[in-house]
Amino acid sequence: MARFWKYGVFTATALTAVVALSGCTADQKARAYAGDDRDEWQQPERVIEALEIDPGQRIADLGSGGGYFTFRLAEAVGPGGRVYALDVDEDMNQRLEGIARERGADNVSVVLAALDDPKIPEPVDLIFSSNTYHHIENRVAYFARAGGYLRPGGRVAILEYRRQGFFHRIMGHATESSVMRGELEAAGFTLAAELEFVERQHFLIFERPD
Repeated sequence: MARFWKYGVFTATALTAVVALSGCTADQKARAYAGDDRDEWQQPERVIEALEIDPGQRIADLGSGGGYFTFRLAEAVGPGGRVYALDVDEDMNQRLEGIARERGADNVSVVLAALDDPKIPEPVDLIFSSNTYHHIENRVAYFARAGGYLRPGGRVAILEYRRQGFFHRIMGHATESSVMRGELEAAGFTLAAELEFVERQHFLIFERPD
C-alpha cells in the first residue's frame, strides 16, 4: 500500500491481500485505498469546513497518496495559497503530479518526503493528514520535527482510522485517539479539538504553543 506502508501479517488471507496490493499500480492502489463509498462516510466537505482554512494559507497534505484531500484543500486556500502534497511513494507522487496538471491546479506542489522528515519546502499554516498516522514510525520525534515547519499559530489536523472492523484491527491500520493525543503532546502540541462526525475515523486538531 502507498504512503509509509508497514506490513503486519496475521493470517493467510491477510497475507494474500497485502501481496496483491503491494503489486498494484499506483492507480489501483489509490482506488483500493479510497473505496467506492468513501465520499459518503468521509464527509470531505464537512472536514474541510471544520478546518477553518483561510484563502492564501499554506497547507501540507501529509501522506497525500492519490490526492483525495489535496485538491479540496487547494480549492479552500484559493489561487493565492499553496498545498504541498507530501508522500514517500514516488509512483503515487508521479500520478498526483499528472492529475494536478490535468486539473490546472497550479497551487499544488508535489513533494517527495522522507520517512523521518516531511520535507515541507516552506513554513505552513496547517499540516493535514488522513489515513497515514499509523504508518509513521517514531511518531513523537517525527511530529516534533514536523512542528518546525509550522508558522506561528500553525496547527496539525489528523484523521485516523478507529480500531473497528477486521482490516483496521488485525492489520494495525488504526490508532486510538488517546495514543495520538499522548504522542502529539509529547512532541510539543496541545489538543485544540476532537471532532466526532466522521464515523470511521478519529479527527483531532492540535496546536503548538508559540
